[in-house]
Amino acid sequence: MRVLRAIGVVVVMLGSAAEADDWPQWLGPRRDGVWREGGIVEVFPKDGPVIRWRRALGAGYSGPVVAEGRVYVTDRVLRGGTSNSDDPFSRGKVPGVERVVCLDESDGRVIWQDEYACEYTISYPAGPRASPLVAGGRLYTVGAEGHVRCYEAVSGKVIWQTRLGADSSLTPAWGYSGSPLIEGNKLICLGNKKSVAIALDKETGQVLWRSLSARDAGYAPPTVIEAGGRRQLIIWHPQALVSLDPETGRTYWSEPFEVRTDVSVATPRQEGDLLYITCFYNGSLMMKLDRAAPRAARLWRRAGRNEYNTEGLHGLMCTPFIKDGHIYGVCAYGQLRCIKLDGGDRVWETLAATTKDGRPQRWANVFIVANGDRFFLANELGDLIIARLSPAGYQEISRAHLIEPTNRDAGRPVVWSHPAFANKSVYMRNDKEIICVSLAAP
Repeated sequence: MRVLRAIGVVVVMLGSAAEADDWPQWLGPRRDGVWREGGIVEVFPKDGPVIRWRRALGAGYSGPVVAEGRVYVTDRVLRGGTSNSDDPFSRGKVPGVERVVCLDESDGRVIWQDEYACEYTISYPAGPRASPLVAGGRLYTVGAEGHVRCYEAVSGKVIWQTRLGADSSLTPAWGYSGSPLIEGNKLICLGNKKSVAIALDKETGQVLWRSLSARDAGYAPPTVIEAGGRRQLIIWHPQALVSLDPETGRTYWSEPFEVRTDVSVATPRQEGDLLYITCFYNGSLMMKLDRAAPRAARLWRRAGRNEYNTEGLHGLMCTPFIKDGHIYGVCAYGQLRCIKLDGGDRVWETLAATTKDGRPQRWANVFIVANGDRFFLANELGDLIIARLSPAGYQEISRAHLIEPTNRDAGRPVVWSHPAFANKSVYMRNDKEIICVSLAAP
């Protein structure tokens, strides 16, 4: 009996050790920016964490995803001696291919890859933007020019493919960027000005519904929340924050919110019966969700005089994080800020996490991911920071430089790709490689 009990203990321990969180889509398993694995390092080793593997990769802004022992990432490779314009705002026609790459999580070995011709007509043309999505044994990808493809996740066989816009004339200035989501039998994508939201049958790619038209679709990922007794699909385009019935695409409610230069980017965040968005030029908007029906009303809005003199939070690409009555996010010039959930008053700010010299830097960014009572912050310099964020201030615990910033579209070297956290590791990419770094506790 003692032997049997010992075997049972070992089996349980091995089972627990084998269990590891995946990161199968934008912002993780629950699309909330929370990494729920335990046994994670408290402080980085003196010489930095161990790099498990690295693999050469093409350019792109899309973050990797991790599922069932595989890593999926998209990139772009130029062909025929072509090159991108020195002006990242230029919109020419540059030939090349987009690629979908599947790697072995254990060693970075290429398991399969697929590529397709894709002429770029967009600004900031490094590569794809949207994170892939793995669900039900399938991989879904959205390219910068609107190519949507569904693969068998294990083999790489193409099951179906389509395009969100009939041609490149509908492509948003900075490309199709909203990471797709699965809702029931639907793959929901951020579209273009003629069809801002598009629902595809996840099995066949057939269009089930199209919804909304606007000056532009923007770049914020579609988000599903539960409020008012209904599941609501939240679409934030440059003219309004909109709630749709995800089954039909019918509008539940809409709140006008004009966004300069169409940069509706950051993912909307729900906290109870509150829904929050933030943007670079126009500041923050907080909505109060009705508890009895799919309705909402404006609770508050904060905006400074301009991008230099800001109130509250003027975020660009950082998905804000809400905790204990406060919002944490990155403002227009790299200020990591804490503001009050009630009213948006600023509590504190720091540049320590975002910029090299502690000076304001336009569009400087850090991605915020919670793990237990602390946060992992991946900044554009290629650093990973362990920190505590609270109303009392920013407390940096440990920092390691993991990957080189190689993208220069911002006028300086940056890493603007959201990392993935899974298997007690972090997966980060730049325009030349993808690396896997162990974050397991000793």
